Amino acid sequence: MSEVTLDLRAVPKPEAYRQLDQHIRAVLEGITDEVTAMATIASLVHHAFGHLWTGFYRVVTPGKLLRVGPYQGSLGCLEIPFGRGVCGTAAATGVTQLVPDVHAFPGHITCDGRSASEVVVPVFDRAGTLIAVFDIDSEHKAAFDLTDQAHLERLVGWFRGA
Repeated sequence: MSEVTLDLRAVPKPEAYRQLDQHIRAVLEGITDEVTAMATIASLVHHAFGHLWTGFYRVVTPGKLLRVGPYQGSLGCLEIPFGRGVCGTAAATGVTQLVPDVHAFPGHITCDGRSASEVVVPVFDRAGTLIAVFDIDSEHKAAFDLTDQAHLERLVGWFRGA
């Protein structure tokens, strides 16, 4: 592998995600450690697209509490209760949250005031247990769409063995 990170901002989104998925799977080949995978995925996605914040919030108390895990970007919130904000909502519902304007999201938690839009994908292990959420923030409103959602859900499928 000649490049550790890819800059995919100039590539059409579906192709960028295809390349990124291939790259991540190649880098993680033979890896079974979830934290190592989280750190690697956060770094590669962050640098590929240049988002404001890219990272994981790990489930530390099932059904109750998320704690910041591996991430790239500015300082993140350290803990988020299930059901609060975008990350807590994704954790509580098990459903990806695609938020074009975080300031219009009821109960949004401001970790970085520059954040304008967000996508949060629940992360499940091979047994189907929620282990984390994958959170990406952008400084731009409506930065994420259904293409991002579908491809990010596929990327975190690594944790399920998919």
